[in-house]
Amino acid sequence: MADSKPRYLSDGDVHATVHGFESCTTLDSEFDHPAHLTVALSYLHCSKLTVPRAAERVRIGIYRFLDHYGEDREKYNQTITLFWIRLVRAFLERTDASRPLWQIANEMVESFGSAGIIYDYYSKERLSSEEARKAWVEPDIKPLDFEAGLSLGEFTDQKFEL
Repeated sequence: MADSKPRYLSDGDVHATVHGFESCTTLDSEFDHPAHLTVALSYLHCSKLTVPRAAERVRIGIYRFLDHYGEDREKYNQTITLFWIRLVRAFLERTDASRPLWQIANEMVESFGSAGIIYDYYSKERLSSEEARKAWVEPDIKPLDFEAGLSLGEFTDQKFEL
């Protein structure tokens, strides 16, 4: 992917992605997987939120986004949200976070831009379960190897009412 154009050319581009999500000015059809990752990156890196706090903020934002576009809140999945936030947190622990935000975001998107990565850890059946939608469920294919050796702080498996 080294020859392709980077998604972000400035910190302002990253902040615009987050603002578009939070203000619901980004079209739902344009809020893709890399944009979701960028929001998680911003909450963890710029806002310095813990994994549980970032997950809460993402959940609230996704509910607002779904409501704005008249989509069913049942689209939200707590396990999927926490998986990606934990992956982004692990990425931040291993990367040079002193670089400009847009460079970090581009590296992250290049590394994790495929939403299919989650299926290395979870079966589709487990992820689509009611339990996974409402609360964290452990992977059924392989453990979260990307967290090995990291001290990621407090993590909870809070359940949320839809």
